[in-house]
Amino acid sequence: MSQVVFSSWGRQIVDNRQGGEADAASLKLKLPENYLDEGPVSAFMGWDGLVVFDRDVDVVAMAAEYMKRVQEKYCCAKCTPGKKGTRVLQDTLARIVSGHGEEADLAIIESLADLLQNCKCTLCMTAVTPVLDTVKYFREDYLAYIRRERKPNPARVYHDKLTAPCTDRCPAHIDIPSYIEEIKNYRFEESLDVIRRNMPIPAVCGRVCPHPCESACRRALVDEPISIMVLKRVASDHEWMHHKQPPMQPAPPKDKTVCVVGGGPAGISCAYYLALEGFKVTVLDMLPEPGGTVAVGIPDYRMPRHLLRREYEIIQNLGVEIRFNTKLGRDVSLRELKEKYDAVFLGVGAFKSKPMGVEGEDKGYEGFSEGGINYLRAVALGQPIKTGKRVVVVGGGNTAIDCVRVALREGAEESILVYRRTRKEMPAEYYEVDDAEEEGVKFEFLRNPTRLVAENGKIVGVEVVKMELGEPDESGRRRPQPVPGSEYVIPCDMVIPAIGQDPDLSFLAEDDLGIETTRWSTIVTRGGVLMTDCEGVFAGGDCEIGPMTVVAAVGQGRRAARAMARYLETGRAYLDEEDAMEDIVNNLGVFNKDENPGLAGGTHREHQPKIHGAERARTWDEIELAMPESQAVREAERCLRCYRVGMLAVG
Repeated sequence: MSQVVFSSWGRQIVDNRQGGEADAASLKLKLPENYLDEGPVSAFMGWDGLVVFDRDVDVVAMAAEYMKRVQEKYCCAKCTPGKKGTRVLQDTLARIVSGHGEEADLAIIESLADLLQNCKCTLCMTAVTPVLDTVKYFREDYLAYIRRERKPNPARVYHDKLTAPCTDRCPAHIDIPSYIEEIKNYRFEESLDVIRRNMPIPAVCGRVCPHPCESACRRALVDEPISIMVLKRVASDHEWMHHKQPPMQPAPPKDKTVCVVGGGPAGISCAYYLALEGFKVTVLDMLPEPGGTVAVGIPDYRMPRHLLRREYEIIQNLGVEIRFNTKLGRDVSLRELKEKYDAVFLGVGAFKSKPMGVEGEDKGYEGFSEGGINYLRAVALGQPIKTGKRVVVVGGGNTAIDCVRVALREGAEESILVYRRTRKEMPAEYYEVDDAEEEGVKFEFLRNPTRLVAENGKIVGVEVVKMELGEPDESGRRRPQPVPGSEYVIPCDMVIPAIGQDPDLSFLAEDDLGIETTRWSTIVTRGGVLMTDCEGVFAGGDCEIGPMTVVAAVGQGRRAARAMARYLETGRAYLDEEDAMEDIVNNLGVFNKDENPGLAGGTHREHQPKIHGAERARTWDEIELAMPESQAVREAERCLRCYRVGMLAVG
């Protein structure tokens, strides 16, 4: 790990210029030693200070280049302090570096730091932080320039990156402040254009995304986070409701072909971005209709099927061919695909349910479902399945919550969720749990199944044991432990285990193409470009990271598409500057939960209309309704536009 010469990051000063040692790991600075194949990282400058690894770094020249890029590339020029303040800083630093500076210029820089606290947003306000640190802690370097004793010695190359706490936390890295700003200005089509740069299925992620971005919203430090997910839906709904045609057009056709296996969020995102680049893309999907896990794992009352189909029609109109009812390993082999196409992306998802490991689950009892995802798929596709009158679902995740709510809509008189921890530890989204409770779902917490109870081959109950929480496990949650002798039976006529899913990678064994897998049944990829050990075969989504979220799969599909495009055009899969800087910023971290934004707060989050009451549990209509655009504009006005700029010096 690189030794730190100086750091002011996090407002913690570490100065080893006169001796002493501290490596980046000990300071919790997750910065790489080398940048791609360009050489060692010598310094990083950004919103929270300065980190120097190389004693020979010209900090003054770096500060001048940093402010030049902030002013010319990123300043929005919508407020006087930002527009003029950053320009004065740029000119002052340039004057010093060119040998025409005066000591009074240092006072100008220091005074501008106060002026920029009045900016419209935080970009220029935070950009002055590292510059001020250079003046304060590297003053002699500035004076050497002012005395004409020093000439510029810039790094071999600088790389900059615009980010925001919410953008960084979003797995798809959508430019969230930008699309919210467009909504604030009633520019809904432009907002959707921004979203689609990183997210091709906005109607989906505007409804079912767990919105990790909102956990990094600085607005929440003073009142409530911006309703980021719902604003995405507003932009998407505007296009649909106003019968507008999406503006995207693919680039001229290229002579390389790609096969995408799996039409879920990862696969369709990969297909979308490759199609925009002009590549001929064919998607193979084992299901009879588009959507993957979204279509058969997320019920219609959360994601209306007609809007999901519209998202896929938009992508098909770019030239993407989708072949349904085609399963890898059954209808076609991976070896055949590799021979036929120039590149292959595996986005097969996670459709294989985990077993509960209890007595009786392998007996084939009537009323026992193979798994939650299987139950949801059967209902979604209209397959023959009988939902019991008293249903028990085992699990605590979003799939389990969907199962208990779907069971009510399928005619169950009583739907019970059994979970081995407490409500507080449930991995399901809290609002989904609230919705289930409102619809009449009953909860049995701190209970774990031990065996299925059957009579004449039919489920009549499930035996459970009471649990108590012990010490935290590897997930950080307290480990549940059984209470001896506390077993009892919950009467029911249907049991649905929903304790997790795995990808089905059996197709890999048939061809033996050298693709490595993990003990969690996921595919191993290398170098951050999502290519497997088999050249030309890429993988992403649930089959690479394990069962995660729609937005995580979208992010991987887009990254894979970008790497695949480079592979198809150059014969080599590699990270480009956007990917590399994205990883650096993400590892460093942007959001500071202990920050004091210096705002009074007090404005409350706008909520979209919603159908309330247990009566909705008997209908498949969407329960969360569209937020009126005027209300969305009010919500967008709460955004603090928390942009930051980071810059890396190499060599």
